[in-house]
Amino acid sequence: MSIQFVEDKHIQYVIEQESHRTFEYWLSEHLRMNGLYWGVTALITMKSLDENLNRQDVIDYILSCWDSKNGAFGSFPKHDAHILSTLSALQVLKIYDLELKMLSIQQKSSLVTFIKNLQLPNGSFQGDKFGEVDTRFVYTAISALSLLDELTPKIAQSASNFIMECFNFDGGFGLSPGAESHAAQVFVCVGTLAILDKLDLIRNETKLVNWLSERQVLPSGGFNGRPEKLPDVCYSWWVLSSLSILNKKHWVDLNKLEQFILSCQDLKEGGLSDRPDNQTDVYHTCFGITGLSLIDHKKYDFIEIDPVYCMPSEITKNFKKWKK
Repeated sequence: MSIQFVEDKHIQYVIEQESHRTFEYWLSEHLRMNGLYWGVTALITMKSLDENLNRQDVIDYILSCWDSKNGAFGSFPKHDAHILSTLSALQVLKIYDLELKMLSIQQKSSLVTFIKNLQLPNGSFQGDKFGEVDTRFVYTAISALSLLDELTPKIAQSASNFIMECFNFDGGFGLSPGAESHAAQVFVCVGTLAILDKLDLIRNETKLVNWLSERQVLPSGGFNGRPEKLPDVCYSWWVLSSLSILNKKHWVDLNKLEQFILSCQDLKEGGLSDRPDNQTDVYHTCFGITGLSLIDHKKYDFIEIDPVYCMPSEITKNFKKWKK
């Protein structure tokens, strides 16, 4: 029996997140900007953004998170700037205005300086001034610079070199050289190379696609992040986006994946969880819905999502193309 997609309940679930100020809400200030991006992305994928979120309220919140000392965005007012919250802020602002007119020339300049100063000599990027290095931060930095049209050949070359140092013998990518392969790290590495037009650096694409395809856990049809792990609906995005970038979606069973995503819905209250009957959250709701868009956006009357940027393709098609 096919499970229906309860779109109206998901829309209501997303827009009510701000009013559910539980104890956990106050413990998650460090994720608030990312949460805003997840909610906005879920709504715009379902073509329900403008009528459910006040544009100016969203922009005002983002601008209130500006860290003038570091010249970038924190996740919550008075929080230190971080590359993750900075990318989420830029993505949402781009959705509302491609030209980023709400940012001053000085703010744009400060953002570029903040991001470029996070790159280390080996091409990797720190997340912030405290020094953690992760391929996630390479992607977020490169994506943010792309949104600002501020990529340079020097940054691109060193970043792509570092990414390829994280390619493993099993065909996956890790968070740093020698680290275990993980599906989310594969996305950020493949996404970075796609933005930089350097996918040709992947010498053994078949091995990579095989590793990604093996993430489908049968009979559930969902994807896991690593071998021998349980399936999780968020990997519907991390794995399928990577396969989409490589034009290999057909290597997995999309019908089974679709049914797994639908089985993770809360049919009564809305929202999606990591696995059936677990607690819902806006993170899994976003990536379950964007996963469905990658499978067949026309079937659900969704907008098409760009697998490289996890933003509407109608918006990303206007981005200036990176030239080597």
